Amino acid sequence: MMLIYVIGMLLVAAGAYMAGRQRSASFAVAGGGLARLHSLPSYHGFYVALAAVAPMLVWLIVWLFAAHRIVDAQAIAALPDNLTPVDPLTYGARMREIYQAASGSTQGLEPGVVAAGETLDLWRTVADWALLIVGFALAVLGFFWGARQLSPEFRARNGVERWVKVMLIACASVAVLTTVGIVFSVLFETLRFFSKVPWYEFLFGLQWSPQTAIRADQIGSSGAFGAVPLFAGTTLIMLIAMLVAGPVGLFAAIYMAEYASPKVRAVAKPVLEVLAGVPTVVFGFFAALTVAPFIRSTGESLGLNVASESALAAGLVMGVMIIPFVSSLSDDVINAVPQSLRDGSYGMGATKSETIKRVILPAALPGIVSAFMLAISRAVGETMIVVMAAGLAGNLTFNPLEAVTTVTVQIKTLLVGDQEFDSAKTLSAFALGFVLFFFTLVLNFIALRIVQRYREQYD
Repeated sequence: MMLIYVIGMLLVAAGAYMAGRQRSASFAVAGGGLARLHSLPSYHGFYVALAAVAPMLVWLIVWLFAAHRIVDAQAIAALPDNLTPVDPLTYGARMREIYQAASGSTQGLEPGVVAAGETLDLWRTVADWALLIVGFALAVLGFFWGARQLSPEFRARNGVERWVKVMLIACASVAVLTTVGIVFSVLFETLRFFSKVPWYEFLFGLQWSPQTAIRADQIGSSGAFGAVPLFAGTTLIMLIAMLVAGPVGLFAAIYMAEYASPKVRAVAKPVLEVLAGVPTVVFGFFAALTVAPFIRSTGESLGLNVASESALAAGLVMGVMIIPFVSSLSDDVINAVPQSLRDGSYGMGATKSETIKRVILPAALPGIVSAFMLAISRAVGETMIVVMAAGLAGNLTFNPLEAVTTVTVQIKTLLVGDQEFDSAKTLSAFALGFVLFFFTLVLNFIALRIVQRYREQYD
C-alpha cells in the first residue's frame, strides 16, 4: 500500500504540473504572450504540483507516526482481561504473539490472542485505506486551491521559491534534530545510570567489572563501574593507530600531490583508497591471525612478555585501516593550495622541499588537521578490530604489549542479547556512549579552533 501511495504522489505531481502549466499557457495566449505573465508557465505548474503533493506528504508523515500506534492499541483492547499486559515486558511479548496470529500462524496461541490478531489485521486494512482515501482527498483539495490562485499577475515564481526554501530548511533541520534526539536519548539514560552509580565513581574509578559475580566476596558482586581502564585503553589504541596512519598518510599525500607523475598517481591513489573499502572484520581477522602472533613471537624472541591479544596488534592494524582517511583528504587539500603560492616560493629561490615545508603544508594545515581529526574519530569508534585483536579485559595499563579494551567494545558487549534496561550494567553503556560523544565534541572544537586560527593567517 505504501508503494501505491508513493506512485500516486508522483502521478499527482505530474498531472498537477501539466494542468497548471497548461492553464498558465492559456493565460499567455489570451493576454498576448508570455510577457503578460509575471512568472513562466513552468513556475505555475510547479506551484500547483506543490499545492497538491504537500498535503499528501504531510498526511503520510502523520500516518507513519500515528497509524501503527492506533492499530496496536486496538489489538490490545481486543484482548481478554486475563491476557492484557500489565508492564512493558509482557506488552512486547503479547504484541509478538498478536503479530504471529495476524500472519496466520496460530498454533499454540490462546483464542483471545488469535481474536486480537484478527482485529489487528482488520485495523491494518482500515489504516491502509485511510492512508489512500485521505491522502488523495487532500491532494484534490490542494490541487483546486492551487489552481484557483493562478492568474496572469500571480507571483508563482515567488511561491515556488518559498516552498523550496521551506523544504531546504526542513532538510537542514533533519541533521540538527537527529543530533538533538541522539543527545537527549543518551543523556536521559545516562542520568538514570548516575542515579544508581555515582558519577565520580564512574569517571575516576580504576576497576571495570559490570558483571554480577557468583560469590558475594568477588569484586563484581555489586558491579564495579570505574571507566578509567576503558578510557586508557581507547587512548592507547588510538595513539598507536595515529602513530601509524598520521605519518604514513601525510607522507603518501605529499608524494602523490607533489612528486608522483600522473601515471603513478592514477594507479597509487585508487589502490591506497581501496583500504577504506575493506570491511573492518577482515582487518580484525588479519590482526588476530597474522599480526598478533607475529608480535607475540617477536616479543618472546626478545625476552618480552607479550599477551596473545595486545593493544599493539590492534593499534597497528587500525592504523593501516585509517591511512586512506588521512592520505585522501590531505591530498585533496594540498592540491587545493593555489599554484601562485608555489610559483612565488620558486621565484624566491626556494627548493621543492622547502616550498612544501614552508608554504604548502602551512597553507593546507587546516585541511590536514581536519583529516587527522576524522581519522582519530574513526579510530576511537572502531570495535571489531579491538574485539578480535585486543580482547575484552579492562586492564588499566599503558603497556602496548598487554590486552586492553575500549569504550566501544564494552558498549557492544553490554548491549548484546536480551537486556534489562533498568539495571546499572545495561545503563552503563549509555553513560559510556555519552562520554564518547563528549570526547568527540571536544576533538571537533579543538580542530575548529586550529582551523580558524590558521585560516585567519592565510586568508
